[in-house]
Amino acid sequence: MTDQLQPSTTGETAADPAIIGASPEDGALAHHLTGAFTPHPAFHGRAVSWVAATLIVVAFVTGGLALVFGPTWWAFWASLALAAVGGLLAIATNMFEDWY
Repeated sequence: MTDQLQPSTTGETAADPAIIGASPEDGALAHHLTGAFTPHPAFHGRAVSWVAATLIVVAFVTGGLALVFGPTWWAFWASLALAAVGGLLAIATNMFEDWY
């Protein structure tokens, strides 16, 4: 019978070079594409992706507020158009390929 008290991931975690403190010179933390150690950036994504996401969030908040305090239909439809512009910008710039 297998040892059910110890999950299989614990043994694999002990061999992970990022957890055991391997240095970049060891080659264990080498980047998978270039073969060189590259630290992760402080933030993820391109600026155009953040603009598209911000447009979409602002549009949804504005549209929601337009429905709650009114309903103010011109603000709702304008926010719907802004969300569509943000969505098209996200699709056109391939925003979903920005994660690391």
